[in-house]
Amino acid sequence: MLQRLRRLLGIAPTRPAVEAAQWRRVEATLPFLDHLTAADRARLRETALAFLASKQFHGAQGLALDDDMLLAIALQACLPVLHIGLQAYDGWVGVIVYPGDFLIPRRIVDEAGVLHEYEDEVLGEAWEGGPVLLSWFADEDAPAGVNVVIHEFAHKLDMENGGVDGLPRLRPGMSRQAWAEAFGKAYEDFCAEVDRGVDTAIDPYGAEHPGEFFAVVSEVFFEDPLVLRGRFPAVYDQLVHFYGMDPAARAATTSGG
Repeated sequence: MLQRLRRLLGIAPTRPAVEAAQWRRVEATLPFLDHLTAADRARLRETALAFLASKQFHGAQGLALDDDMLLAIALQACLPVLHIGLQAYDGWVGVIVYPGDFLIPRRIVDEAGVLHEYEDEVLGEAWEGGPVLLSWFADEDAPAGVNVVIHEFAHKLDMENGGVDGLPRLRPGMSRQAWAEAFGKAYEDFCAEVDRGVDTAIDPYGAEHPGEFFAVVSEVFFEDPLVLRGRFPAVYDQLVHFYGMDPAARAATTSGG
């Protein structure tokens, strides 16, 4: 089992073995993986095993992490770097999993110089140079239209280029100007729609900040690519080049659309 084999990694660092039945069981809970080609699905499995061997997982607040949970997190975390490479996640090792949403203490100073302290209720958070914090829900309790794992690991990619600003380290051959134009226009339009109370079909949390917009549209790119391609085609095109895959093309084929 994954947990037992992971504990042995300090003695004999080998990748955990996963039986075919377990792959099928866990992948069935992640239906968006059907947007992958057979070659990419096999590659994702190998990348997930390498990820599990390189990171340390901790259950917070008494949460016991079982093998299926670890595998599901690894598959989703590795999806954004499938064609970028696991080196994008170098420099940190911790993944902390909470049983549902959790509170993070915040301290901010307002324009008048007054310090405010409060607790922020979150679903996840990625720390620059530090761990990724994730919430875990039973299927019936999971928030609709949100993929916490893909969201937070998209932030990790954003941080590769210094801070969370919606501009990750682009792949060779990509244009920084084209990225800025596509994302800048889409973010402006999206914020205007959210302000007007329009049903955007994309999580309105993306209007909070350009970095959040990048993470939110990354979720949609993998989970519901036809929606993103239809709503923000220029952004979708940039993400095709960045992530190295075109999930909408396969989604359209499998859905008959």
